This record gives sequence, structure tokens and C-alpha cells, in this order.
Amino acid sequence: MEYTSADFGVHWPVQTRWTDNDMFGHLNNAVYYQLFDTAINAWIGRSAGVDAMAAPWLAVVAESSCRYYAELQFPADLVVGLAVTRLGNSSVTYRTGLWAPGDARPAAVLDARPAAVGSWVHVYVDRLTRRPVPIPEAVRALLQSAVHDATPD
Repeated sequence: MEYTSADFGVHWPVQTRWTDNDMFGHLNNAVYYQLFDTAINAWIGRSAGVDAMAAPWLAVVAESSCRYYAELQFPADLVVGLAVTRLGNSSVTYRTGLWAPGDARPAAVLDARPAAVGSWVHVYVDRLTRRPVPIPEAVRALLQSAVHDATPD
């Protein structure tokens, strides 16, 4: 499946760290997941005004996957693309992408092929009971703004 940045409504800048490279000289596969997690939570936190440490709910990862198309390495300014492909009562599914445009300007990724594409499912749960709860309204409104077709033709 060929994705472009047009398949992702949100473009969030992230940077690699010295410790992200593994013994093979490229970003370890687990780092891609950390970058996706960072972008999703930073976008929600900043855009919906959510303090994840104080909220009475948590968004926990129920499922994730990633396909790797190109190697990345430190140092790099990257862009994570996010698109909501399913918005349920207590869960949300994201399509995630990762680009290395040479700088973190979203316009720079418009014609680039992603280095990785993934899927990420968050389930919202009560902080204490860990039982599913409806997605908070401020978060739901933000997620709705990023809804995108599930799969391009």
C-alpha cells in the first residue's frame, strides 16, 4: 500500500535521540513505536488541553503494528503522520506514518514516501478500575477532526 502524507490529517514533528540507534547503526524497531506514542499523546495533550497525569481516565494501547520501508537513524528531525480510521465509543484506531523530510516542516513531507506505516489502537479506561469508559468529549472532538478514510484506493 502506497501512502502519502495526504493520507494523514495530522503531521507532528519528533526528533530522534542519541540512544535511539541500535548496534546496527539505525533506529531500533521499538523506537518507531515510541515515536508514534509520543506524537499521539503530545497531539492530544496540547490540542485538547489534556493533562494525562491528572485525568480520571487513561488511553491504553490495545493493539499496534508497524511496517518498515526505510532505515532511519540519529540525528534526524522526523514527522509522524496521524489519521483516525475508526472512532468508537471507548476506542480509537489510528493509522500512523513516519517520515524523514530533512526538517520538521509538514510541507516538506508532502511528496515523500514514509519510512514506516503503522496502526495503533487506544482504549479509554477508568484510571482506577481499568474498565472501558467513553472517550472524553474534548478528546473525541479532536479525534473527529482527524478522521480519514481507512484505506486509500
